[in-house]
Amino acid sequence: MPVEIEAKMAVADLDVVRARLAECGAQPLGKFMEVNTFYDTDDRTLLAGDRGLRLRLNRNLQTNEEDHILTYKGPRQPGALKSREEVELGVEGSAEAMKLLESLDYHKMLAFEKRRESWMLDGCRVELDELPHLGTYVEVEGPDEPTVMKARQKLNLSNSPLIKTGYVALLTGYLQEHGRATRDIKFP
Repeated sequence: MPVEIEAKMAVADLDVVRARLAECGAQPLGKFMEVNTFYDTDDRTLLAGDRGLRLRLNRNLQTNEEDHILTYKGPRQPGALKSREEVELGVEGSAEAMKLLESLDYHKMLAFEKRRESWMLDGCRVELDELPHLGTYVEVEGPDEPTVMKARQKLNLSNSPLIKTGYVALLTGYLQEHGRATRDIKFP
């Protein structure tokens, strides 16, 4: 069972983290624009079980190549970091995957854009994320908690509070707080 183990922190300036990544000898992997679409049943069965179903369109900003990835996320596991089962499957295209999900009575609940810059540092994938309405974040994902925490420390982010809440919940909270009903969140 593949498990996603990550530390997520809000940061004021991605340039500072980017510079630190370069100082540490991290390898840049690319810059991407994502469209993340989350699905659930009408009665929110997945949400009630702390599970998620996502279809991601991932476009490489340098090459314009696109990947389509269907992801199941299991319930969060106890621990200092956000850990949960994650099963991913590449699909040929979003349109076919959307038809399949709709046929199984999963409906679009929320879609949002995310700008992401990816790096590798000491066996961890470091993501520099920017989201509409929410701002900028760093995610450090690795094989285990000690490795993730060590990379976090190397990036001088040890004093940044850990956020175990996913982007979907953060965006949903923002929409509710601001009285917005949209299910499509995009950059201006």
